[in-house]
Amino acid sequence: MQDVFSFIEQNRETYIRWLREICQQPSVAAQNRGMKETANLVEQLISRIGGESQQLETSGFPVVYGEFAGESEKTLSFYNHYDVQPEDPLELWDSPPFGAEIRDGRMFARGVADNKGNLMARLAAVHAYTQVRGILPVRVKFIVEGEEEIGSVHLEEFVEKYRDSIRADGCIWEFGYKNADGRPQVSLGVKGMCYVELVCRGANTDLHSANAAIIENPAWRLLWALNTLKTPDEKIRIKGFYDKVAALNEDDAAMLEQMIYNEESTLEKLGLKSFLLDLSGIPLKEKLIFQPTCTVCGIVSGYTGAGSKTVLPSEARVKLDFRLVPDQDPHEIFALLREHLDEHGFSDVEMEGYTLEHPARTPLNNPLTRSVVNTVKDIYGMEPTIMPMSPGTGPMYILCQSLGIPAVSVGVGNFASNNHAPNENVIIEDYIQGIKHMAAIFEEFAKEA
Repeated sequence: MQDVFSFIEQNRETYIRWLREICQQPSVAAQNRGMKETANLVEQLISRIGGESQQLETSGFPVVYGEFAGESEKTLSFYNHYDVQPEDPLELWDSPPFGAEIRDGRMFARGVADNKGNLMARLAAVHAYTQVRGILPVRVKFIVEGEEEIGSVHLEEFVEKYRDSIRADGCIWEFGYKNADGRPQVSLGVKGMCYVELVCRGANTDLHSANAAIIENPAWRLLWALNTLKTPDEKIRIKGFYDKVAALNEDDAAMLEQMIYNEESTLEKLGLKSFLLDLSGIPLKEKLIFQPTCTVCGIVSGYTGAGSKTVLPSEARVKLDFRLVPDQDPHEIFALLREHLDEHGFSDVEMEGYTLEHPARTPLNNPLTRSVVNTVKDIYGMEPTIMPMSPGTGPMYILCQSLGIPAVSVGVGNFASNNHAPNENVIIEDYIQGIKHMAAIFEEFAKEA
């Protein structure tokens, strides 16, 4: 692989320029800002480096689909997304969010880590390998959607419509990071999610708070409903919630043992003194990876501006997410939540479901997993940290495991990449290493039985 690696080094400025160009193009799906332009950029780049490329329509933003020929019919796919989070709050950025400024060895831009850095590293790897060797050792497919940051709302529709185009022997998933000590993470799955909004309604208008003596306050009612969901020791009280949580097996226990989670640096970075329930060591890692959650993501009611306003609100809303683990089903959890509220006297609380994602896992002993892990050692000179699952969520199940496709995550981010936050960044050398890693995976995966 040294010939390919040398080519990557010789063309590093080109690949950095590609990354800057796409990061300078806004693509905020939530605001329909720059989406068409960014999809066109991705489609054009795939074509320019020798792939067949097209935009496959959905009821929302299109999926950019690309294919590259290989010496064998064995197929490796890449799932990425070209949409990014909104850049707010602007005042906390040290440089323009879409300026793609490089300083202190890092590129700063909204979307550079999530997910444009990984997308461009993979495209650059295809370019470098084909320029040096003429053809890839395996067929390669790119599936680049435009709605990941708004819940992949039309990806299931895409999968149903283009099922044959998605078929592959393995998929490299969108994300990947290095730990604080510089050790790459290899993740073998994602948690699922049941994201819901609960709404309590009272009078048909906000009232003077003097009326609170005789008119029900929906904010209090919502708080009482929430109080039934979880105990102070973090136990979720919904009947049947834990029934399908899979027990840990020997591989899971072994991965938790080797998994590096730097507690001290994480707490320092977050300005905290301890983790939830004072957990540490194996129990902390097990809760992070293998335990489901119930989280208040946002709550609003009445007046929240400056100063005082004596108001009895007419409505209260809360957004909740439940992060799910194998073998929980998000649709079942949604139904169990409805039953729970009804049984506790809150049948009047309205529920709306948003993201309903299944958890997804890939076995440790798998050709794709072995290819990724073995090449980490070659490229980075160290063993990776293997994450049994990411504590985050994505549409991995619908695109991969539901079709029998194993998926593994590895990429160019770092522990302080600030995804979804101001000053999002990637380290330039991590980006270049990521290109080399992808190129090495092509060759290694071609050899795996």
